[in-house]
Order: sequence, then C-alpha cells, then structure tokens
Amino acid sequence: MSLRDSLELIRMVRPEAGTAALEHEILAERASSLGAAERKVVNAIAALADPAPGRDERLATARQVVWEYFVQRELVGFRRHNDVIQELRIPPEVLVGLGAMAKPRP
Repeated sequence: MSLRDSLELIRMVRPEAGTAALEHEILAERASSLGAAERKVVNAIAALADPAPGRDERLATARQVVWEYFVQRELVGFRRHNDVIQELRIPPEVLVGLGAMAKPRP
C-alpha cells in the first residue's frame, strides 16, 4: 500500500486526519532540514578557528552556509536571527560578508 493509498483510506474514515498526517510529516521534514542546516553552520564556524592555511576559503564557506541557514529559517517563518547569531556565536566577519550587521545587545 502506498502513502497515497494510506492517505485515501484515512480520509474516508476521518477526512481531517489525512491532512493532519501529511502536515505532521511536512513539519518533521522542515525541523530535520533546519537542524541539518544549523549543524553545517556550527561546523563552518568551528572550522574558522583552525590556524591552518585556507582561512579565506573557510570564511567563504561559513558565509555561504550561514546565508543558507538564514534563508531556510525565513522560509519556515523565523524572521529574526539575533538570537541564533548569539547562540551559535556567528562572528561579525561572517555576518559582514552577508551584508548583515550584528548589533550588540545592551
């Protein structure tokens, strides 16, 4: 039985349950995807501390993954990034490369 068949069966018994199951799956996928994007940011920021040559490339990577993370957050409805900037300790040099300016909190 396919997912489509299962959903049709659920809709016949309880129509609202079919969409609820699908919405649950979508929300779980969004959360998983956002978590994966956050892990990429954490790894990219950690890589900046490495004194080995190639820092410019690591900085470019950090800027890219932070930008992707911010876009993904906005797509799921999170418009403000100040809290995650502080929580993930995203350095100003990464944010400046995005065209964003981190404001220190009073």
